[in-house]
Amino acid sequence: MTKTVAIVDDDASVRVATQNLVRSLGLAARSFASAEDFLASVRASPIDCVITDVQMDGLGGVELATALRSRGYDIPVIFITAFPDERVRARAMGAGGIGFLAKPFDSQQLIGFIELALQS
Repeated sequence: MTKTVAIVDDDASVRVATQNLVRSLGLAARSFASAEDFLASVRASPIDCVITDVQMDGLGGVELATALRSRGYDIPVIFITAFPDERVRARAMGAGGIGFLAKPFDSQQLIGFIELALQS
């Protein structure tokens, strides 16, 4: 069965580029423009990993990870952000993140985090 990665980012160009990268790995990819859109559809099909922007309109990535956990979903989360600082990183990792990358991120680093997420 093909693993599915969700990409949650309010920047369409990041969503498309990340989706293309995920698909190049032989994985299925679903993209969402907001955390709210993702949360509304998470029951519809299994998601094996989430890649999310930290700062978005409405719910941000850290709040998304917290909402997933509170709803009983134990999905690995990789955080990406254009504003990397240690406080943001600490919040993201404290919310259960398995990776934290600054935009523009290195594709190989993201692939490494995806592989780590899908091992579990």
